[in-house]
Amino acid sequence: MSGPTTDTVAVSLRENPLDPKEKLIRTAVNEKGEFKLVVPVSGATKADLVYGDDVAPLFLDPGTDMDVRFKGNDMSSTLRFKANDVPTGFTTKLRNRSNLNDEQRHRQQAANANNYLVEADAQFVENDGFQVLPDNIQLYEAPFLSFLEYRRKHEFEFLEDHAAKQSFTQEFYNYAHAEVVYAYANDRLTFQDLREQVVNTEGRLKMAPDYYNFLREPGLLNEPNAAQSELYHEFLLNYVHFAVAQEKHLRTDPDFYPASYALASKKLTGPTRAIILGRILQESFRFGHVKQSAAMLADFQTYDPKNQYYPTLQFDFDRHKDFAIGAPAPDFKLPTANGDTVNLHDFAGKLVYLNFWKTTNGLCLRDLAYAQDLIRRFEGKNITFINIALDENEQAWRQLVTVKKLPGVQVRVPGGGLRSPVAQAYALQEVPTYMLVGEDGTFLNTKPKRLSSRAAIDEINQSFGKASTYTSAIDFPSTKK
Repeated sequence: MSGPTTDTVAVSLRENPLDPKEKLIRTAVNEKGEFKLVVPVSGATKADLVYGDDVAPLFLDPGTDMDVRFKGNDMSSTLRFKANDVPTGFTTKLRNRSNLNDEQRHRQQAANANNYLVEADAQFVENDGFQVLPDNIQLYEAPFLSFLEYRRKHEFEFLEDHAAKQSFTQEFYNYAHAEVVYAYANDRLTFQDLREQVVNTEGRLKMAPDYYNFLREPGLLNEPNAAQSELYHEFLLNYVHFAVAQEKHLRTDPDFYPASYALASKKLTGPTRAIILGRILQESFRFGHVKQSAAMLADFQTYDPKNQYYPTLQFDFDRHKDFAIGAPAPDFKLPTANGDTVNLHDFAGKLVYLNFWKTTNGLCLRDLAYAQDLIRRFEGKNITFINIALDENEQAWRQLVTVKKLPGVQVRVPGGGLRSPVAQAYALQEVPTYMLVGEDGTFLNTKPKRLSSRAAIDEINQSFGKASTYTSAIDFPSTKK
């Protein structure tokens, strides 16, 4: 590189599509701006070249051997690849296969592929005119479809023009082709929902009866040549969510994730099925019932005979299970402001809204007025609001509770702080933190709406009796391959 701005360069790649951790292979840059990286890959792999804050896409496979050059202060727009050890002049005659041996041809194809990614990134990804956000999401159905079709046409022309003038491996061509196909499919599929979220001055668009007919195209769901494309994976997951919603399963329903898992196991085939089932499981670990997640995880092994993904999923499940829906909320015994003591289990049979707070935290103090209003709104209902103070200064806490006449159950953790046993039992990272515990003493929601949110009232109203609804929906029949 010319004009180095930092002393290391790295390649980042994900060896497991279900593991969020990326493998980072880093090397030093010498005083001349030279570096050498050897990246172990078992097959065609999507990766990223990382230099400082700059990131550029890479496509690597065994045998890739490239000279990489760029300016240190602007990697993205100056990045160029050239095949190593390919005789000068032969690259322009690549279509004449007699000019290069197999190894040289593969090196040239790898350089061609990565130059294509750089150019495609500049042409389409960095150009807001070709992106859904921030402007094209404002469009109505017909002009939005025109935009998508215009973009797809130009992306295909760009790909085919490069493929005709150069040479790509079949694996890379399949990957690049899939990126175009599933960028279109995914953006079309998610347009209605995304627009409703972003354009909040209008209601949800009503789409034409045939808008979603493209989902019936043969081969769209199960395309083995698209396996390397992350856009393909994203489309499949969004498709499953869409199809389950069409069957009247809402994300807030107790059976949403089991229904998603069952649909994916039935509709999808090939090696990508295990990845999508794994993605659904990871969602369930975070937002679904712990017992449903455990049952689906056990069933998943039938779709992962080589044990590629199960260990990652088991680790993820173990990490989330203590605070998943249906996991028992840790009991506590804490002193109240009037000198009594209360336990969490004293409120069995009631919905319990936990508010972890401190009198010295501005956000907590701002929410006090909303907390008081919320408690009054639910007066006489089967819910208890327990406000758990983490103050180190007991006198300041007691004085605020008394002077403000704060409603609800007011307790304090002796000693206070985020290192206290109660704070650690609930894995608290900050205040305020809110949690909703069901009538059976298990977590119902570890991230409910804030006290100041208008949606908090509706969320609480929908939570009454929900714990028993989850319990009745726990049975999960094993799927069959």
